[in-house]
Amino acid sequence: MKPFRPGWVPTLVVLLLLPGLIALGCWQLTRAQEKRELLARYAERQAGEAIAAGQLPQLPDPAYQRVHLYGHFDAAHSLLLDNRLRDGRVGVELLQPFLDQNSGLWLLINRGWLPWPDRRTPVQFTTPEQPLSLDAWVYVAPGAAFQLHADPQGGSWPRLLTAIDARHLWPQLAREGFPYELRLQAGPASYRLDWPVVAMGPEKHLGYAVQWFALALALVLLYLYFGWHNNKEKQHGSRHESTQHV
Repeated sequence: MKPFRPGWVPTLVVLLLLPGLIALGCWQLTRAQEKRELLARYAERQAGEAIAAGQLPQLPDPAYQRVHLYGHFDAAHSLLLDNRLRDGRVGVELLQPFLDQNSGLWLLINRGWLPWPDRRTPVQFTTPEQPLSLDAWVYVAPGAAFQLHADPQGGSWPRLLTAIDARHLWPQLAREGFPYELRLQAGPASYRLDWPVVAMGPEKHLGYAVQWFALALALVLLYLYFGWHNNKEKQHGSRHESTQHV
């Protein structure tokens, strides 16, 4: 058996990089499992019965719960969630406060996506004035993404924001409200509603995991190659020196 002599530099590189590559691959596998569980919970709750809005504050985990509402929109305090893309087109999502008359609870309803091709003109939308019977579901963001939050306290209405948190809105309006966004289901007040449940599906995470593990494998193979290759070169050099001395 020929001795394995990779050298200290390749060994140091492997010791530094290999644990990180394996950890990243395992993390992506974990994220894939989390997304599968999240999608399963979404499908289960979408198939379940809708509850009344007054029951929402008692739920320990309201994510994706279907809700039946009856009340009216507050058109005077509309919010526009900027930088939303559909089919390569730029637009916004329209969110408005909604007072559920059966419970007296204020909710922030996302009515869907609207195109906004020309920033020089205001976004065009209408708000029903009469009371409506609506179906919606609770959206809780899976994880905290870094986003720039515009200040909701200043400026005129409707307000253009890059991120919206209902918990920060209700104190500004001096109202008691539900702390999560509700996404409207198809009905008389909805615009385009094709939201992805998750920004990145489990298959994407699996693909990234495969890439990280492949990099780890390539690093090990290179390490083995240099170990044997360097040893052969040293042996060849030793033989050449011995021949010259003879």
